[in-house]
Amino acid sequence: MISAARAWIAQDPDPETRDELTALVKAAEAGGGDASSELAARFAGRLQFGTAGLRGELGAGPMRMNRVLVAQAAAGFAAYLRERGGDNTPRVVIGFDGRKNSDVFARDSAELFQGAGLEAILLPRRLPTPVLAFAVRYLDADAGVMVTASHNPPADNGYKVYLGGADGGAQIVTPADADIAREIQHVADTLAVPDLPRSTEYLVADEGVVEAYVAATAAVAAAPASASGMSWVYTAMHGVGWETLRAVVEAAGYPLPALVAAQTEPDGAFPTVAFPNPEEPGALDLAYETATASGAEFIIANDPDADRVAVAIPSADGWRRLTGNDIGLLLGARAARSAGAGATVASSLVSSPGLGVIAERFGVSWRETLTGFKWIARAPGIVFGYEEALGYLVNPETVRDKDGISATVAVLGLVAEARGRGATIADLLDELAAEFGHFTSTQISVRVENLSLISGAMESLRAEPPRSFGAMTVTVADDLLRPADGTPGGDILRYQLSDGARVIFRPSGTEPKLKAYLDVRGESADIARARLTALEAAVRAELAERM
Repeated sequence: MISAARAWIAQDPDPETRDELTALVKAAEAGGGDASSELAARFAGRLQFGTAGLRGELGAGPMRMNRVLVAQAAAGFAAYLRERGGDNTPRVVIGFDGRKNSDVFARDSAELFQGAGLEAILLPRRLPTPVLAFAVRYLDADAGVMVTASHNPPADNGYKVYLGGADGGAQIVTPADADIAREIQHVADTLAVPDLPRSTEYLVADEGVVEAYVAATAAVAAAPASASGMSWVYTAMHGVGWETLRAVVEAAGYPLPALVAAQTEPDGAFPTVAFPNPEEPGALDLAYETATASGAEFIIANDPDADRVAVAIPSADGWRRLTGNDIGLLLGARAARSAGAGATVASSLVSSPGLGVIAERFGVSWRETLTGFKWIARAPGIVFGYEEALGYLVNPETVRDKDGISATVAVLGLVAEARGRGATIADLLDELAAEFGHFTSTQISVRVENLSLISGAMESLRAEPPRSFGAMTVTVADDLLRPADGTPGGDILRYQLSDGARVIFRPSGTEPKLKAYLDVRGESADIARARLTALEAAVRAELAERM
């Protein structure tokens, strides 16, 4: 372990992580048990490159995100693109957000791509992930890289990969992830980072890319006259969303929001939130305070890289954050109503089945996919896609990924149209339920320190599938790890229940969590809520036994 650490130090271009690892080595050699354990953890393997790219805690060593790991990833990805491109010179565009080292990792990548014989284009400044996804298509690039950890904890960063061409600017899927991972491992095994060719002759994109994104996104829902006087609050959650969103909102003609001032500017330390994720308890507290003080009609929140959006509305008990399914069904109905023949709306299988009911009513196709927009974006004929974790794709001809900025514009359009007839977002939700049924959902997330608890729980559920959840009998149990029809699988267990309810278990793909997704449908809102409350209690009891 000590020799591996010294070899790592010798090729690390970052003085901060070199000093960090050097101190750990010295402490371990002096007999420090904690240092030895920490060293062992950092060299227990390496962060695995998958369809979500790389994501992990910043720090020295192969089990952390750092300049050595990113350099190996960039060199391996360059080799993959050269092989895939044949005689053509692959073009790759690189973006970065406001997290610590995002800009450093992005510049390293641009230099390594250019040095490897690719045409590298770096976006001009820190920008939202959807702008990078847009740029892959707009610049006719063969690939894109976004340096971001999205809504992960402050100590994390990541490396997200897109493919152009036939993949349409969507995130990678299998088998590309395995092919890229092999190239990365080959680099790690055969070349030291200082020996990788670099060039500073890469291009920096001009503002035309951002301006084109702004124009295309503003066109999602131009403001009607009823938007005049709209009062709303916005938080960027210490991320990079505000600058771009402001330009889009102004171009679309909507009134600017009141801002959560403490969270408006990018800050990779995320000083006001423990987890910069609008879904986390407490994350929207400052937004609630601002909205109450300003008398706002609603709240919009982007996550730090602005690929997700949350909405909150006033209620009798204070502010109510809408679920991802609430927003998804509103936006899904908006898309389905105006879609033409052959159109498809898509959602991940952990999202509300209500989208299927909406699709049937309007005569469009509904496609359920595995989790992740890498699958949703590939649905044939897609006009709208969503995932319950606050991700929405509303303009697939422009961005083939979730986009919290274009989704914000779509929400503003819905609100403005409702205002024109004296209605609110709450009224829109009531109208949707009256037309399509009362679908109610919730999610249980169990965060762990020991990842074996998650794998152990999934193994236990597979070995001894539950026969019921409380009074609700399991009628169908599906294990989607290896589907019988040969379609791509995932580590997902799905249970259909006797009263039409549904429970799904899966490990998170980006965080140390086991997630359970609960869906029910009732004849009324009260019946649906009562069923959901009973089901949630039963699922929590089941998880307590399994973990």
